[in-house]
Amino acid sequence: MEKCTFCKIIRGELQSHVVFEDDVALAFLDHRPVFPGHCLLVPKEHHETLADLPADLIAPLFANAQLLARAVELGLQADGTFVAMNNRVSQSVPHLHIHVVPRRKKDGLKGFFWPRQPYKNDAEMLEAKNLLKTTIAQLQQKNKAK
Repeated sequence: MEKCTFCKIIRGELQSHVVFEDDVALAFLDHRPVFPGHCLLVPKEHHETLADLPADLIAPLFANAQLLARAVELGLQADGTFVAMNNRVSQSVPHLHIHVVPRRKKDGLKGFFWPRQPYKNDAEMLEAKNLLKTTIAQLQQKNKAK
């Protein structure tokens, strides 16, 4: 899709802070995170909603979501993650994307209210990016060793 923001990121036409990429998907830091380390995982093929996603992409995409959630918890020392996807309603970019948000006990996030906060500075964003990339690589190595 020519005008799709996420397709432009996938093609390298727009800057993003990529933390993971394989043949199926790309994950990058959300530019308006709920909390630092909030990532978006997108399929490289343009599909607007989960219902549009071909069956053969479901397993690999969600395996990547699982990997990313583990990396967010381990790399950012989060107590858990919030993994979510909007379909059309509240979908700011009409390209399927999975939010993986680090959670901590008493972090103030209630239900589906998502107060956004910017990174304090570029260094904070780069630190989150580097922690996630390193942790993803470590998890991938563990999976290969099995």
